[in-house]
Amino acid sequence: MKQGEPACAGAEAGAHEEHDHADRERHHHHTHAGASHHEHGHHLLQVEHLSVSFQMYDESESFFAAPRRRVSVIDDLSISVHAGEIIAVVGASGSGKTLLADSVMGLFEPNSEVSGDIWFDGVLQDAASLAALRGHGIALVPQSVSSLDPLMKVGKQVEGACLRRDRARRRARRQALFVRYGLAGEVADLYPHELSGGMARRVLLCSALMEDPKLIVADEPTPGLDLDLAVRALSDLRSFADEGGGVLLITHDIELALSVADRVAVFRDGTVVEETSVESFAAPELLEHPFSRALWHALPSHGFETEPDAAFGEPERAADAQGAKALVGAGDAGDAQDAGKERAC
Repeated sequence: MKQGEPACAGAEAGAHEEHDHADRERHHHHTHAGASHHEHGHHLLQVEHLSVSFQMYDESESFFAAPRRRVSVIDDLSISVHAGEIIAVVGASGSGKTLLADSVMGLFEPNSEVSGDIWFDGVLQDAASLAALRGHGIALVPQSVSSLDPLMKVGKQVEGACLRRDRARRRARRQALFVRYGLAGEVADLYPHELSGGMARRVLLCSALMEDPKLIVADEPTPGLDLDLAVRALSDLRSFADEGGGVLLITHDIELALSVADRVAVFRDGTVVEETSVESFAAPELLEHPFSRALWHALPSHGFETEPDAAFGEPERAADAQGAKALVGAGDAGDAQDAGKERAC
């Protein structure tokens, strides 16, 4: 998928559909969880060999003489989401997680160079078709509650702009979602600054669900929430997946993600180094990549330890251990800053 190119059809699309995506087999760079299944014989979302880079000016030179340079952020990344499951995407700040979310949503900066394939519900997409799916087949739960308009009551924001003849239907849909996610009717008449953190998160989720999407991209949905509210937020996503939807969950809270996800994609240096079932995190020997094993050892429940021989072994393994410890200790603020830098390019 390159920017501006039409979605492929015919023989190439058919070749992907003809592949027998058996529910338990290993294919497309990943293993499966118990909940993984392939409706109509394909993945709900399949990202294959995605690379994203930016053309930027060399900051070390003067403004008028600065040459351009190409900065690669995502390199040969492959990841999948099945219907009925949550895949948690974990990685350090700047590893490309938010840029992956932007790519799935069809949000590309003018100076970006994009290559690879993104399939949604068995159909190969391009930037235009992904943009058309935004808010409909694919919905975003954004990283910050500042995405809400501070000057508009939240009920109107969730319902969105619509024709007069659609207002009653959309109001009824919003009311049903508010009931489902524990928001009282009077919340619709509040402004964002009048909401608690948990209420604001649920309003964002209701906004994402207004058009009955098949896939939710949740970009850090729990920052600033205490444990009970964070658990509630992820439980809401779990309910969506249990009803047949798919969730791409981008998060720093690895232990909380392990409690709700079906599979985990471990990011490092702009690509997925391992995509595996949550069950593989039961023991380090079940994980294939050194960074994933270092991440296991660095979790709080395992004492924030490095892998036994990583700190004194090869330099790369020592770097895996240090990177894993930094990831476990990282907050969400760094990713927000990195996302802003990526967009500013």
